[in-house]
Amino acid sequence: MVPDKALLSVEVVYALPDRQVLLPLEVEPGTTVCQAIEQSGIRRVFPHIDPERGRVGIFGRLVNQHAVLRNGDRIEIYRPLIADPKDSRRRRARKTR
Repeated sequence: MVPDKALLSVEVVYALPDRQVLLPLEVEPGTTVCQAIEQSGIRRVFPHIDPERGRVGIFGRLVNQHAVLRNGDRIEIYRPLIADPKDSRRRRARKTR
């Protein structure tokens, strides 16, 4: 840790249909999204998470796993979609006709 630089406060979030985990974390300036996910230890709770292959975002906006964090960022780890949203909408529209 570099003593003359302040740490950044960030959060790592992952949600399942029945459970959400939010982990506050302090990281050094220059830390990437992927590094923060590893430092958070969230993979010990959810070993199936693969930040290298999965999609991640900051405040609902997709970002590259190598994006550098800023103070206050909330890293969101997204689950794969179970159903295609367009197909789901089409099925609902057919039912209302």
